[in-house]
Amino acid sequence: MNFFQKTAPFLCLFSLAAMFAGCSSDQRGKMSHAEYCRGKYEAAEELFKKQKYGRAQDKLEEILSLCAGTGYMERSQFLLAESYFNLEEWIEARGEYGSFVLNFPGSPFIETAEFRKAISAFNIEYKIARDESSTNTAMKDFERYLEKYPDTPLRDSVNYYYGLLVERKAEKEFQTARLYYRMDKYQAAVIYLKEFLEDYKVSKRRKEALLLIVDSYIELDQFEPARSYLAMLRGEFANDKDIEKLSQKNEKNIAKAELSFAKRMKKDSKKKKEQKEDKEMTN
Repeated sequence: MNFFQKTAPFLCLFSLAAMFAGCSSDQRGKMSHAEYCRGKYEAAEELFKKQKYGRAQDKLEEILSLCAGTGYMERSQFLLAESYFNLEEWIEARGEYGSFVLNFPGSPFIETAEFRKAISAFNIEYKIARDESSTNTAMKDFERYLEKYPDTPLRDSVNYYYGLLVERKAEKEFQTARLYYRMDKYQAAVIYLKEFLEDYKVSKRRKEALLLIVDSYIELDQFEPARSYLAMLRGEFANDKDIEKLSQKNEKNIAKAELSFAKRMKKDSKKKKEQKEDKEMTN
C-alpha cells in the first residue's frame, strides 16, 4: 500500500472536520460581536429565571471573558453575583458584588450590590472559637453602606444585622471570661468581664456577666467590688424577680465568704505569731 493509500482516510476526516468548523465559523461570522454576546446573555438570563444558577454562571463567566465593550458586562457581572447569592455561596457572592461595585460605580444596581455584599459577608460561616475576621469584614461592609447611603430605607435592616454582629463579638468575649472562671483564673476572668460590661451595654449576656463578675470577686476575696457589681446588677434589672432572689443569695455568699476570710486571716496571724515566738525561744 503506497503512502497516499495509507493517509487518504485521515485526509478525508480532516477535510470533513475543517468543513464543519468553517460552517460554524460562518454562522458566527454572520452576526456581530454584540449580537453574539446578546444571545449569550439572554440564554444566561433565561437559565437564571429558571433558577438554574450553576449553568447560568458558566455563560455569564464566558460573557465576562469575551464581551468587553458590548454593554453586557455590567448586567452579567451583577447577575453572576446574584446567582452565587441565590446558591448561598457567600464568599463567592461577596467577591462578585465587590467586583461589581469596583467596576460599575455608576450602575443603577450599585446600592443593591453594596447591601448584598454586606449580607453575604454576614452569612459567611462563623464559629465562635475561630477568629473574628468574617464578623469584622461584615461590620465594615455595613458601615460603608450607611456612609454611602445615609437615607436608605434599609437602615432598619442594616441596624438589625449590625446588632447581631456586635452580639457575636460580645458572645466571644463572654465565653472567654467564663472559660477563665472555670479554670479558676479569676483575675483574668475579671479583666475580660470588666471590658465586656464596658463595651456591650445591651448584650443578652449582660446579666450573666454581672453575676459572673460578682462570683469572681468573691473568689478573689475582694468583697467591696463584689458588692458594687451586685448593686449594678440590681439597678439594671430592677424589675427582674429572679435577679432579686439571686442578689439576696449573693449577699449571703459575700457575707459568708467575708467571715471565712476574716477567720482565715486570724488563723494565719495566730500561726505567724506562734512561729515568731518559737523562733525567739530557740534563739
